[in-house]
Amino acid sequence: MKNLEGHSVPQVVFRCRKDNAWLDLSTDDLFAGKNVVVFSLPGAFTPTCSSSHLPRYEELASVFRDHGIDDIVCVSVNDGFVMEAWARDQHVQQVRVIADGNGAFTEGMGMLVDKEDLGFGKRSWRYSMLVRDGIVEKMFIEPDEPGDPFKVSDADTMLNYIAPDAKPAEAVSLFSKTGCPHCARAKALLEKHGLVYDEIIIGQDATSRSLRAITGELTVPQVYIGGRHIGSADALEQHLEQ
Repeated sequence: MKNLEGHSVPQVVFRCRKDNAWLDLSTDDLFAGKNVVVFSLPGAFTPTCSSSHLPRYEELASVFRDHGIDDIVCVSVNDGFVMEAWARDQHVQQVRVIADGNGAFTEGMGMLVDKEDLGFGKRSWRYSMLVRDGIVEKMFIEPDEPGDPFKVSDADTMLNYIAPDAKPAEAVSLFSKTGCPHCARAKALLEKHGLVYDEIIIGQDATSRSLRAITGELTVPQVYIGGRHIGSADALEQHLEQ
């Protein structure tokens, strides 16, 4: 693996898919005149990529933008159909998911590796980088260890490099039911205070048994902020007032 800090990113054309149609994007389309965070990973739908790497960049996207980042790009040596399906499956809205189907960009970065032992063929080594106007300013390359190390290319490491004093907002989750007026009130309170939240709908995303097992309660809404159980809409209102 190469560290290309101070060098230009490779000039390639990516064959991507968007809204079920082909979309060709050049290196200049992605990087020219922009501050871009890039993270590259071995494959769509793989465990670490789906559970940690992509979701955390998606979660912190607004914080990156508050600190001068124009775009966040995820690159993988997969075809456009797979990457489009993965982005849809992951509910990605903030990160631009790019298919490097032929591995040209990854090879130009010196990050193309052989994963034949897994039946993957040629794939990208896991890394992240900060690119300003097409020039690599900083790279975080995972150590050359067996398996799939994930120690330095994560979103928090990159954010700490760009903005050491940044304090990401705490994660917010809301258990709700369709048609519940108290749930609507809780959502309005969260939105009024600019809090982004994940909604878990009982009967769709979870069962009433799960609600009771996790929260110890039988009613909705139930709100969690930063891992702390806040509770009902009334409890949320009191918490936010404080």
